[in-house]
Amino acid sequence: MDAELGAFRNLVRAPERDIDLGLGALLIARIEHANLAPVHSLTHLDGLAAASGAARIPDPLKALHRLREFLFEEEGFSGNAADYYDPRNSCLNDVLERRLGIPITLSVVVIEVGRRVGLPVVGVGLPGHFVVRADVDADPVLLDPFDGGAVLTHERAAALVTRALGRRVRLTEEHFAPVTKRHILTRMLMNLRGIYSRRGEWDKALAVFDHLLVLDEESVTHLRDRGTVLVKLGHFHRGVADWERYLNTCPQADDANSVRQQLRRVRQRLATLN
Repeated sequence: MDAELGAFRNLVRAPERDIDLGLGALLIARIEHANLAPVHSLTHLDGLAAASGAARIPDPLKALHRLREFLFEEEGFSGNAADYYDPRNSCLNDVLERRLGIPITLSVVVIEVGRRVGLPVVGVGLPGHFVVRADVDADPVLLDPFDGGAVLTHERAAALVTRALGRRVRLTEEHFAPVTKRHILTRMLMNLRGIYSRRGEWDKALAVFDHLLVLDEESVTHLRDRGTVLVKLGHFHRGVADWERYLNTCPQADDANSVRQQLRRVRQRLATLN
């Protein structure tokens, strides 16, 4: 295991309260930026927290709105709707430098700056959209970082989800529950998985699956898909090993026959190379 993946493993294996979400996001960004030094971006987050002045406001609700005003009105963080699938939108260092991102990375900015000023901000994975929640009032306050930090009522959240999915979804209290930091890191990786697969950047896609399997070693889906990427890269023996493990674990899977056919073709190809 390379040093970067080892560092990621050490981070996500810590207890939930001890996981540094910002550092985790920056370790993921190394898939796109191999030589990234996280300390610069972590210092950037520190600077944003200090400049906001929110830590000096004793009322948590007022402090939250000061933070929202600072990040989205003064600093100009916004959603990159024009080029949503640019991989830089999924890299926290780029989001901090460009002030452009997608819902989950902008949410990480709010969570991490919020943590630095003493505000309890957490991520909320709505269907088709990611927002943040702060328990600073009698009722939790929901913010949509992709929409300039707009405050969301449950009704507005439901309308947002309907637009995102193209169908009506009945939201329950469970939909507004906070998600874990591991969940956030997984969701960031899944976004990059789709981006790199569409671009045919298989080396980076392979790194994504390696990170996903650190987060969930039992995921047979990630194992199967990593095998596919390995085969695309010409790492046939490693790809075959992943596919064999997948089939041994899930011999009755819906796609088992398809995977067996692919496995047979790769074995035949390997036989011609020997």
